[in-house]
Amino acid sequence: MEETPGLSEQYRKASPWPLFIALGVPISEIGLVFDIFPVAVGGLLLFCGCIAGLLQESGYVAAPWNSLGVMALLLFAAGGWVYVANPGGIDLTLRAYAMIASGGILVAAVVAGKLFVPKRQFDS
Repeated sequence: MEETPGLSEQYRKASPWPLFIALGVPISEIGLVFDIFPVAVGGLLLFCGCIAGLLQESGYVAAPWNSLGVMALLLFAAGGWVYVANPGGIDLTLRAYAMIASGGILVAAVVAGKLFVPKRQFDS
């Protein structure tokens, strides 16, 4: 059975990732504005996961785990900086906690993905 029945190779396939990348940050900001922590974390996870999926789909990476690990480190660093520096004198602790929690969840996803997802064999 074909993955894309009824489509020939001459047509370009549309990717679902850009829509969800564009929604990730606003969803996170909505969670921060309305003080809903799980929504803020979920938006960041959506954003980072879709970027990793887009990188894999376009062929820049073979598996999304390393790019997710890099994004987790960036979230940890940015969240730690926001928490410690407190730029502008505004209380941004919820934002810092959301970034740090998202980084922690991404690290857990990277570890689980590297341990439990089987590696694909390429015919190169």
